Amino acid sequence: MISVTNWIINATPWSWKNGVRAVLLKPRLVTSRWRMLPDFVIIGGQRCGTTSLYRYLTEHPSCIHAFEKEVHYFDRHYGRDLCWYRANFPMRSYKSLVERHAGAPALTGEATPNYMFHPIAPRRLAEHVPQARLIALLRNPVERACSHYHHEVWLGHETLDFEQALDAEEERLRGEQSRILEDPGYSGFNHAHFSYANRGIYVDQLLEWMRYFPRERLLVIKSEDMYEEPDRILQEVQRFLGLPVKRLAGYKTYNVGHYDEGMEARLRKRLLDFFAPHNQRLYAYLDRDFGWD
Repeated sequence: MISVTNWIINATPWSWKNGVRAVLLKPRLVTSRWRMLPDFVIIGGQRCGTTSLYRYLTEHPSCIHAFEKEVHYFDRHYGRDLCWYRANFPMRSYKSLVERHAGAPALTGEATPNYMFHPIAPRRLAEHVPQARLIALLRNPVERACSHYHHEVWLGHETLDFEQALDAEEERLRGEQSRILEDPGYSGFNHAHFSYANRGIYVDQLLEWMRYFPRERLLVIKSEDMYEEPDRILQEVQRFLGLPVKRLAGYKTYNVGHYDEGMEARLRKRLLDFFAPHNQRLYAYLDRDFGWD
């Protein structure tokens, strides 16, 4: 179920959003001790369809929307205490009301796609929400990198062309991960925004998450499958979370990038060659060929 507060934030002009968030969250802090922690977390990846999947899930009568889809506690706001994190989720009394109405257990969760790539998020999440089920969406890393680049251009963060940005990525990310590990308060702007190729090395990220969570607690979804067969994938996710299977009347794609995804053949080959060995390691780890090569 979509929250009213989330609707208000979505309708707010971009420059006012942070102020509106703070105002809406403040009274929730008072009741944080009586609030839920997430039953599931969509950990990523970025530009892989997390917004669409979260919207589909929270249409379920037993799935309660968080204050916002992306809470960013385990990467951006970890300096705040756990009460702040709890304030982003529904009251346990409201959970009971939903369960009586739906006749089934009620769940809540969030979806912050930067968690998957963040070097400390797995350990932090396991420490505070060890019971959570994790969902990862993986998109063809070539297309993901292209979408990520154009998103950063749209945000005004990126001024280089795509090839220049790929050339600059190693230097831009140099020392970023070490600094994040050494200084938990460091936000790591370059790490979050200019990691076009590195975010597509999915296998290393999943292996890090599996250091802290049992493999059966993680569901990996190929993004292209969700775009092509959203009804089948949603049912798979609902079963994974223990929700009664409910089908939607329609499946709109959310947070679509509006740009020409065409890519010069030479640049596409460069990315295909870069990702090929990492994709093969991913296929071996998951025992599943995604066919991206």
